Amino acid sequence: MGPVNWMAVVVSALVAGLLAYPCYGLWRVRQMPAPRSFLAMLFPAALIGHNFARLGAEALAAKPKLYWMMSGGWALAIVIPIGVVLYSRHALRGREAWADATYVLVAFMAMGTVFWAMA
Repeated sequence: MGPVNWMAVVVSALVAGLLAYPCYGLWRVRQMPAPRSFLAMLFPAALIGHNFARLGAEALAAKPKLYWMMSGGWALAIVIPIGVVLYSRHALRGREAWADATYVLVAFMAMGTVFWAMA
């Protein structure tokens, strides 16, 4: 296992937090995300950074698509389905669910892009 790129963790969390504004604005959601979304995105960014460190720089250099496959995979296979379960359980509006799902996917793909760019 290689070292975690902590600078990429912080930058990717910042980028993901800032992306909340245009993503939610696109869906015209009334309540915009709080500025603390950066702090909330630190935990997934650290997890993604740990996953990339486990693969190692050589494997990621040989197959750069792994940055997006892994980060997008977390969003599509874990985070978004959990959101669907929670939204259906609490009977929340569909527009809110789509806004959250869109944001999560865009944010996680952006985090993968930041890790790729800072490799």
